[in-house]
Amino acid sequence: MAERENTDPERMEKIVSLCKSKGFIFQSGELYGGLNGCWDYGPLGADLKRNIKDYWWRKNVQERDDIVGMDGSILTHQAVLTASGHVGGFSDPMCDCLLSKARLRADQIDPQSGTAYHYTGASHDESEWSVEKSFSVLLTDPNSDENKARKTARLYYAQFLTNQQISPKKLKLQGESTTEETDTISYNPENGSLLTEPREFNLMFQTKMGASSDDNDPNAVAYLRPETAQTIFVQYKNVLDSTRQKIPFGIAQIGKAFRNEINPRNFTFRSREFEQMEIEYFCHPDDGMKLTDEWLEKRLNFYEEIGVPREKLHILDVPDGERAHYSKKTYDIEYEFPFGIQELEGVAYRTDYDLGKHQECSGKTLEYFNPETKEKFIPHVVEPSAGCDRTCLAVLCEAYDEENLAEEGAKPDIRKIMRLKPCIAPIKAAIFPLLKNKPDLVAKAKEVQMLLQPHMNVFYDEAAAIGRRYRRQDEVGTPFCIAIDFETLGEETDDGQDLTDTVTVRHRDSMEQERVAISELLPWLLSRIV
Repeated sequence: MAERENTDPERMEKIVSLCKSKGFIFQSGELYGGLNGCWDYGPLGADLKRNIKDYWWRKNVQERDDIVGMDGSILTHQAVLTASGHVGGFSDPMCDCLLSKARLRADQIDPQSGTAYHYTGASHDESEWSVEKSFSVLLTDPNSDENKARKTARLYYAQFLTNQQISPKKLKLQGESTTEETDTISYNPENGSLLTEPREFNLMFQTKMGASSDDNDPNAVAYLRPETAQTIFVQYKNVLDSTRQKIPFGIAQIGKAFRNEINPRNFTFRSREFEQMEIEYFCHPDDGMKLTDEWLEKRLNFYEEIGVPREKLHILDVPDGERAHYSKKTYDIEYEFPFGIQELEGVAYRTDYDLGKHQECSGKTLEYFNPETKEKFIPHVVEPSAGCDRTCLAVLCEAYDEENLAEEGAKPDIRKIMRLKPCIAPIKAAIFPLLKNKPDLVAKAKEVQMLLQPHMNVFYDEAAAIGRRYRRQDEVGTPFCIAIDFETLGEETDDGQDLTDTVTVRHRDSMEQERVAISELLPWLLSRIV
């Protein structure tokens, strides 16, 4: 079992670098300095993400009779989010560092113990400048002395100097005193500076609807949805009536959600704009707990199928008092990211909270009538909710590998590989003519490309030596490389074999090669990339 705080920042840096250099993920607005908490998926990233979404949809909607799909609007009626409790209640406690002005989530600050140095103000005798403001610095290292605290305090008070040419070192601190602090969360772990008192920070993005809307018109207010779930709940009755489904059944949705995160971090893991893959599975009140356990197992299987092994997944049974107020049971599926063990997906038993609230606030019945038992009830809901961006990141982190192909004692020959599962790999096969200056080889390679292209994403490459081309495809996770050589054109091999109209298929992970007839190539590949 891995330690929750065990991290590998060097590995994470390599993954981030590869994502940019190979076209998986870019910082949004990088040309203008970047938009914090927002990311753009490049050519390979867009295909990877689409493949993951398509696989999720196939497994949860296409291959099941009891789940249907929908695609709700991003702009959300404020009444929907008022009923759900988001308006007025969807916030995080935020505090500011008095020194650096960094914003931190108060509930994510680790408790610290040490000696706190308190000051009442500072002055500069030569200019007769002075300021009276309380400030404190926490020293957690027992080997640190008061000079470290004084240096930090002078930097803080220097912010109020009217003459910025005055060095902070020349400030005289006032009213120094000390206290011993235990498990305090009032100080910034990065620099020891005192933090402001926590205040609630609204996480929803608000906008105005209509060209003639007045800024003071409350009816013009709408929100970018903070989750996809509420769209499903308010359309539950329409979906039920139009599809003639019977309880138990589910509604699935993949879509964007927006949260004004205080502190976006860890690459794409915590972002302000992200994509969710959610199912709201409606059931009889007696079946909710059992279905929650069943869905947990289904979701664990899904991650294994896309290349995230179960031994890297952790199940957190969220205890009473830590679950969301609407939840009777919640499992968090967590993954061992290079920056620590973090949540990938939640499987929550939401009971009838959401439909009950929307029935109460809308005045319209959302009860289900069972024609067989004549029973009426508000359905309960089990919700498997996955983050698409987090799933992409977990897949990339798990797939990244390096191996040294050099013989012992020789100069290292490092092969970088993305060991992506073929079902989600952006490029399924790469096609290489052995030499680009041989028209017959190029023509045959183009024929193979045209054969495969309608059925899968392929990549044609004729530049550089074939060994380099193999390495380039290893780095982006292409599971198969197809080489068209002189034997393909009918040239006999040394042992007299006739390999006309066959190609060499090279496997990414093992680097093993085999001959496959061009006439059999398409079904051969299709059977291996599903």
